[in-house]
Amino acid sequence: MQGLELTDASRYIAGFVLLTIVGIEFGGWFMTQVVRGKVPMTAFQKDFARAGHAHAGALVTLSLVTLVLTDLAGMQGAWGWIARIGVPASAALISAGFFFSSMGRGEVTQPNRLIWLVWLGSLSLGAGVATLGIGLLAG
Repeated sequence: MQGLELTDASRYIAGFVLLTIVGIEFGGWFMTQVVRGKVPMTAFQKDFARAGHAHAGALVTLSLVTLVLTDLAGMQGAWGWIARIGVPASAALISAGFFFSSMGRGEVTQPNRLIWLVWLGSLSLGAGVATLGIGLLAG
């Protein structure tokens, strides 16, 4: 079996992505405060906080896999950057969209205008995985 050597781009992105896990851990601690009733939130806000936290963890994990696959496919240039950045960007955008669109005081029961971050993140996710999938099939 041949050894895998990450490109500098993938190595730097992976390092940054791994460091974001500290923030996700803080989010997990915060969620324990929410479910214990120590942070007052509406049911809608709790649901969006859970969704933001879950998407962050799942998409950060997927982004590490896509970095390795992008390098294995030998993708370079603009297509390589889309494949490398699409999923990590989606983790930040989708999570931020859930958190920021549910912020507010009082009886917040629906998302505010910042919900567009979720949709932007979904586009980023789709672009990243589609580009990588095509790159793997074409390679």
